[in-house]
Amino acid sequence: MNRKAIAAAFPVTVPVLMGYLAIGIAFGLMLQSIGYGALWAGFMSLVIYAGSGQYLGVSLLAMGAPLTQVALLTFIVNFRHLVYGLSLLEKVRGMGVRKLYMIFSLTDETYALLSSAKAPEGVREHDFYFWIALLNQSYWIAGSVLGAVAGQLLGFDTTGVDFAMTALFIVIAVDQWRSYSRHLPALLGGAATLVCLALFGPDNMLVPALAVIMLVLVLVRPGLEQKKGVERA
Repeated sequence: MNRKAIAAAFPVTVPVLMGYLAIGIAFGLMLQSIGYGALWAGFMSLVIYAGSGQYLGVSLLAMGAPLTQVALLTFIVNFRHLVYGLSLLEKVRGMGVRKLYMIFSLTDETYALLSSAKAPEGVREHDFYFWIALLNQSYWIAGSVLGAVAGQLLGFDTTGVDFAMTALFIVIAVDQWRSYSRHLPALLGGAATLVCLALFGPDNMLVPALAVIMLVLVLVRPGLEQKKGVERA
């Protein structure tokens, strides 16, 4: 165990710790409300580990959705990870078998940290990235189990609890906006989303919007990288 890498990664992940405990507890409460206890909450967070996908899973389990529908909706919800993964290829290159875990553990919050956090002097970058990902998942598992246990012991009305995930996404988006001076990618993504919403409606806009965003970012990436190089020079 690389204690130096853990000590460096933990302070970086504290905001995720606070967020994951909150939304993990909300997930555990929702799962408990449909009859699945702490063991299932911990298991889902261990082997699935997809916040919005797990929230969706609660609804699918409650209505007994067929496996084909579960697979399709899960793919749609997590399609954005394709864009995340493409942008992190260089950072995880050379990580060996740990690269497989980095692929599995890539969430919105972990991506935000990996794309912005820098390993301190004396800590290997790959160790730093690995512990960020592992700590984040441990927070999510802990929150999920705590929520399920609390729901079983105390009983909660879970109406509106699922908004916790939306709230976290908003916080992450605001933090990313404030952390970067260039906002063109975010503006392009927002514009593409609004256009697809108008064209396809709220029920069918997700996949087209993600596809358009990915295409637009691939097209403008050379210009963005060239401008970044000029700014550094």
